[in-house]
Amino acid sequence: MSTANTVDTARLNLLLNELRLPAIKVLWPQFAEQSDREGRPAARFLATSAEHEVAERGRRRVERHLLEARLPSGKTFDNFDFEAVPMISKAQVTALAAGDGWIGKGANLLLFGPPGGGKSHLAAAIGLALIENGWRVLFTRTTDLVQKLQVARRELNLEAAINRLDRFDLLICDDLAYVTKDQAETSVLFELISARYERRSILITANQPFGEWNRVFPDPAMTLAAIDRLVHHATIVEMNVESYRRRTALERKRGPGRPPSHATPKTLAD
Repeated sequence: MSTANTVDTARLNLLLNELRLPAIKVLWPQFAEQSDREGRPAARFLATSAEHEVAERGRRRVERHLLEARLPSGKTFDNFDFEAVPMISKAQVTALAAGDGWIGKGANLLLFGPPGGGKSHLAAAIGLALIENGWRVLFTRTTDLVQKLQVARRELNLEAAINRLDRFDLLICDDLAYVTKDQAETSVLFELISARYERRSILITANQPFGEWNRVFPDPAMTLAAIDRLVHHATIVEMNVESYRRRTALERKRGPGRPPSHATPKTLAD
């Protein structure tokens, strides 16, 4: 390698460091050698390098967003039992996972159904797909979130705490029904809902229908106001199916059984 080429290489590496282009810094010698060997135009070499830089930045961004999202592990569309929840389709939730039609507008998604019906799994799978599509998501149990907001209120820091949640395009509040109004000042949940109204999206899973939400908020007026804000721009999915956990436990308890043709009649057994 000539002295000029050595100087150019060192200079280029410094420039790539300054521009924060680590992927191109690693890959450009290989692409440059291939470009020289094949006589390709310099523009094609630069475009190829830039494409790899964009892809690498996207990969790192998804990794960061997955880490901060705190999604429960292993919850994807691929291992969700759509046949057990016939009222929804994979095409429907795949469309929701794109996010453009609702998250960009600050709309909400509400999943209702009995315990064990797959609400949390579906919510986490939607969150994962949204992150892969470029959105920022936070998954949290509603009780945990309420406790943190209560602490922020006591420290006179509630507004700042709610504002910090603004960096997430979607806030997944799992198991809302487990929040009860005998907890101190659950009105912080109402303040969060009000603050995100028509600006940032919320996904809520709940075991109880709206008629039971008076157990969550301190007074009927607040209950109605919270519901009004949530449903104004919302997709509501009712997953009224048998508990997957209960069904699996019963099948495990019963076991595979004996084939009918091999069953021993009681009269012969005696």
